[in-house]
Amino acid sequence: MEVSNKPVVKGGEFIIKATEAQDVFTPADFTEEQNFMYQTCLDFVSAEVMPNLDRLDNHEEGLMRNIMEKAGALGLFGVSVPEEFGGLNMDFPTALRVTEGVGGGHSFPVAFAAHTGIALLPILYFGTDEQKKKYIPGLTSGELMGAYCLTEPGSGSDALGAKTKAVLNAEGTHYVLNGQKMWITNAGFADVYIVFAKIDGEQFTGFIVDRDTPGLSLGPEEHKMGIKGSSTR
Repeated sequence: MEVSNKPVVKGGEFIIKATEAQDVFTPADFTEEQNFMYQTCLDFVSAEVMPNLDRLDNHEEGLMRNIMEKAGALGLFGVSVPEEFGGLNMDFPTALRVTEGVGGGHSFPVAFAAHTGIALLPILYFGTDEQKKKYIPGLTSGELMGAYCLTEPGSGSDALGAKTKAVLNAEGTHYVLNGQKMWITNAGFADVYIVFAKIDGEQFTGFIVDRDTPGLSLGPEEHKMGIKGSSTR
C-alpha cells in the first residue's frame, strides 16, 4: 500500500490570506479566450440541454450521461486539468467563466459541477501518479463519469460523524469498505466514486471505488422537488 505525504491545505484559509492585486479582476478584464469559453458553454446549453428539459426531469435513461459525454468531448471537463492528462490547463477565472456559462442549464450544471469539481479534482490534487494516469484522462474526456460520496443517513455536513468503515485486507493490498451513502449526485451513471470512510473507525479518508467493485449496490433514483434531472441516489 503506497503512502505519500503532502502539505495540508486548511479549509477556508483564503479568507485570512492576503490577496494580491493581480488576483482581483472584473468582467472587463476577461480575455477573448475566456469570453469564447463562456459563449461555447452558452451555445452548448442552448443546443443540448434546454430542448431536453422535460426528458431530463423524467429521468430518461442515459440522457444526462449522453449530454455529459458531449460536454466532455467538447473539452469542457478539462479546463482545470493539465495537458498531460488531456486537459486545457486554463486558469481559475476561465474555470469560473465556464461555470457561469453552464449555470443556466437547470439540472445540468449540478451534474457538471459534481463531476468536474468534487469527483475529478480530488484525484488530480491528492491522487498518486498511478491513480491520475488511470482516471484523469477518462474523467476529462467524458469516457468516465464521477460522483462524490460523503453524505450518509446519519451524517452530512457533520462529515466526521460518518459510520462507513475501511479496513485493510490481510494482504495489505487494498481496503475493504462497509457502509451506506445517500443523496449522491451522478450516482446513477457514474463509473468512479470518491467514497469517504474511516480507516479502522478513526482516520477519515477518501477512497476511489469503481462502479464494478464487488459488493457495490445502488438504491433507486430520488424523486426530488427541484433539480429533478440530476441523478441522485
